[in-house]
Amino acid sequence: MNLNSQKSITPDGSVLIIDYGSQLTQLIAKRARKVGVYSEVVPYDADWNEVNVDSYRAFIISGGPMSAHDMSAAALPDPLLTSGKPMLFICYGAQRLAYELGGVVESSQKREYGATAITLTGSDTVLFFNWAKESLVLMSHSDHIEVLPPDCTALAYTDNGVLAAFKHNTKPYYAVQFHPEADETEFGGQLFQNFLLTICNQAPNWSMQYYLEEEVKIIREVVGDQLVLLGLSGGVDSLVSAAILHKAIGKQLYCVFVDHGLMRLDETQQVRSYVEEHFDFNFIQVDASEQFFRALKGVSDPEEKRKIVGKLFVETFQQVATDQIHQHHVTFLAQGTIYSDVIESAHGGKSQLIKSHHNVGGLPEELHLQLIEPLRYLFKDEVRALGLELGIHRDLIMRHPFPGPGLTIRVLGEVQKSYVTILQHADSLLLEELHTSGWYEQVSQAFCVFAPVKSVGVKGDNRSYEYTIVVRVIQSDDFMTGKFARLPWELLEKIGARIVNEVEHVSRVVYDITNKPPATVEWE
Repeated sequence: MNLNSQKSITPDGSVLIIDYGSQLTQLIAKRARKVGVYSEVVPYDADWNEVNVDSYRAFIISGGPMSAHDMSAAALPDPLLTSGKPMLFICYGAQRLAYELGGVVESSQKREYGATAITLTGSDTVLFFNWAKESLVLMSHSDHIEVLPPDCTALAYTDNGVLAAFKHNTKPYYAVQFHPEADETEFGGQLFQNFLLTICNQAPNWSMQYYLEEEVKIIREVVGDQLVLLGLSGGVDSLVSAAILHKAIGKQLYCVFVDHGLMRLDETQQVRSYVEEHFDFNFIQVDASEQFFRALKGVSDPEEKRKIVGKLFVETFQQVATDQIHQHHVTFLAQGTIYSDVIESAHGGKSQLIKSHHNVGGLPEELHLQLIEPLRYLFKDEVRALGLELGIHRDLIMRHPFPGPGLTIRVLGEVQKSYVTILQHADSLLLEELHTSGWYEQVSQAFCVFAPVKSVGVKGDNRSYEYTIVVRVIQSDDFMTGKFARLPWELLEKIGARIVNEVEHVSRVVYDITNKPPATVEWE
């Protein structure tokens, strides 16, 4: 049972985004929120009888992999088209609108992918206000609109003469064949500002201050004088969850920290020290490291390692939770679910499993606790902003993502305690140098990988035959794609030298220069 009802947190004048399977849909929602307008995402096949269309100020239709002219292509939701409210159609949305309005959509002989130049026709001064007449946008489509629908006006064309944007003459429909949500579109942010603030006449209604005030009220109203249990991992999501719950209910919060021995160097003590210094909730620490290492002994398969860690974590947490339920009559379980998890869950089963998601596991229903998710409506960048609003130290809030299975998936093959110790020290040196050089917050994620591959080296006058450390540093806006960070050679040299000289049993350091795709960020 999720107690943070959508109605209670959604401000007036929000925008609803309908997801047709685009990989960029979450970026649309983030763009809207950056303008200051609250946005929510629902799948195109939602039950529209359960959606309160009248409660939204506007609608945005996403792109997607379907062909608008196929018989099996998903139609546009009729309740939205007949609502009379402003609508923005992106990529597939634009093609499907053209098709349903009587235009002609055809497969393109020359597909358009990547940065593409467009030229405005000058027929619109609202949606494209403050745009240059010629600009670059991100195109990603294999179909095009061959014939404009009746009662519509072209707003932009590509250099190849392909329609790039149009509007309806009498209805508040605006359509673009490109992706304004992508960074590659030069004036994308301006387009969202024009649509939401000008065309929709919507005043900004979204900030972390607003969210904090509303969520604290909801938590207090729902929890009352009952007790809440939270699994505190030390990551950003769980720490911010703990902070907002603490602000709302104080000592009614019980936090359980399961130490599996697979954290960054000294991270367990850092989390405990920070919690004891800044919060006044009940903190329960469980040292389960020996159990985790025993369970992982002899296991090399990455997916199996993930499952073992996830299962053992749940079992350990469940044991502690059961004790707390009996001792203190705890009735609520809090989780650090964020909005990207909610969106992906709504599309469950529609995409291929690449590997088990780091942060999605399921805590047992046998606990019979009511669920409360204080971050359920926030994206990751908003969680960080909320953490700063709550006064959490910036160094903790801006930490890079860390996988739920911990260093299990950063030790290639079998996980041994000695391997983890080597990796922890190497990783701490990497992060120290990135902080010192000012690069830490310029990159999205940085970590070391332990490779149980030995190579010959020379230390002093002696020949060595020791292990390899891989350094992985990524720059990405959304982690759906990413590029290896172009760190200065001098910095890379210093990182490599320190790891080889200061970490025992390491004779070689290599830098991973593979982008995502084709590689994933993590090695396992």
